[in-house]
Amino acid sequence: MVADEPRLRVAVLGAGLVGIDLVDKIRRSAKLNVALVAGRDRDSLGLRRAADMGHTISAGGIRAVVDAGPFDVVFDATNAESHAEHWAALRATGTTLIDLTPTGLGTVIVPGVNSHRPVVHRHLNLVSCGGQASIPVLHAISKRCTPTYVEVVSTGASASAGRATRLNLDQYIATTSAAIQAFTGTRDVKVMVNLSPARPAPPFRVAMTVLADGICPAPVRTSIAAAARAVRAYTPGFQVTSLAVDPGRISVVAQVTASGGRLPRHAGSIDIINAAAVLLAEQSAAASR
Repeated sequence: MVADEPRLRVAVLGAGLVGIDLVDKIRRSAKLNVALVAGRDRDSLGLRRAADMGHTISAGGIRAVVDAGPFDVVFDATNAESHAEHWAALRATGTTLIDLTPTGLGTVIVPGVNSHRPVVHRHLNLVSCGGQASIPVLHAISKRCTPTYVEVVSTGASASAGRATRLNLDQYIATTSAAIQAFTGTRDVKVMVNLSPARPAPPFRVAMTVLADGICPAPVRTSIAAAARAVRAYTPGFQVTSLAVDPGRISVVAQVTASGGRLPRHAGSIDIINAAAVLLAEQSAAASR
């Protein structure tokens, strides 16, 4: 990046758990500048925190974003039901919209899997936190064998799941399943989600089971290790904690702990999707100029 190049002007739409962590991550980026944080409730804790950090805030939602634009990037950290309306409002503005809701709309991007291609699309979809944690591993496996069945069980702390996440669980499952099918070529995919109220709060874990033909253990292990390293480049708390490669079956458990910033360690689900979003903002908006 040229030293005197201005930072990209971005807006965060949504001031819940995801939105406020996004603000915190963007503040640490050398390429992005938070110009607006928009929610719907001026008295919400998230907007108050954003204001305390010195950012311009609004309770006007998408209308405030449109009126204050255009932005280089808008992050949608609201809910699946509202996202289509948000894209319709921003489509003509030239903004790159990064969707952190599980709508399944837009061009699906998973860093380390397909973000190496020139990103010229302006409507980017990040699937889900479970998708971001599992797809790099599953894609790596699918390059080494032929999966016939994939099962993914995501377990996160109840404390790290906000209201929008709970309302969108059906969309989460459907969107994650479709993305796994697309990236692995497997038609038979099962996705499940558990929200654990346990204390202390457990870290975010994704357990993957793959039934496949033509499994060669050494290449599979090598590919999974490479995929994990690629994810750790932007989400340091990602690690594969368990791996078993048997004839016809591969079992993998990945764990994500939040590192740095304001998030508690158990909020790895928020950490990984927000880290992916910030990375894509830096890459895609710069490429589109």
